[in-house]
Amino acid sequence: MSNLSAIIVGANSALSQQLAQQLHQQGITLGLMAADPNALQPLQQQLGCKLVGLDIRDPQQCQQSFSELWQQLDGAALVIINTAATGLDLELPWSLEQSIIDVNVQGFAAIANVAFKQMVQQQYGQIGCFTSIAGERGGPQVAFHASKAFQQNYLQGLRLHAQRLKLPITITDLRLGYLDKMQGRGNRLWAASLEKIAGQALHGLQRGKSQLYLTKRWRLAAAISNALPEFIYNRRRYK
Repeated sequence: MSNLSAIIVGANSALSQQLAQQLHQQGITLGLMAADPNALQPLQQQLGCKLVGLDIRDPQQCQQSFSELWQQLDGAALVIINTAATGLDLELPWSLEQSIIDVNVQGFAAIANVAFKQMVQQQYGQIGCFTSIAGERGGPQVAFHASKAFQQNYLQGLRLHAQRLKLPITITDLRLGYLDKMQGRGNRLWAASLEKIAGQALHGLQRGKSQLYLTKRWRLAAAISNALPEFIYNRRRYK
């Protein structure tokens, strides 16, 4: 991937920063979009990358900032979207549900839409988005599960559009397990470092995968969950 450009949307997260480090090591020119760009100034100086602010709850600002960064980089071969809002309150307060929907549905769609359109004009490219295995079935974080299902279907729709247009635009759905378990929390079975997660993600992107579970063992967990009958799945208890 050397001598190419990439944009990471949602660069404040630790996973995004690990991705930026690994891409930089491959000689890729980077553009970062972050909700708190000031916090990333040391990383910007280290990597010599472009950095712009991102208000994921403002679709017009998202698209305008993305387009400006795209122009600064003179296009990009890869766009990685890593923005997510989550939260668990079994009382289901609307303020929390709306906040999750604003970020994971409206904000995500605004970025994915403008990135895809830029790649259509460019005639090639790849979009990788971190979704979640939570999108495969409903769950106690009602809006989060539903929003991740929206993302997965939106990405599939973009993939179909690329095929219809007969353009080499790859859409990759990066389905994360639960990050707290993946980073350890005393559970060796699910433990994985951010370095490993980022490495598997980039390897899958380079291979042009349409769907990838991160880490790979979560494919089994997803298969088991999807196979559970409704009357068993709905008997799980949550704190």
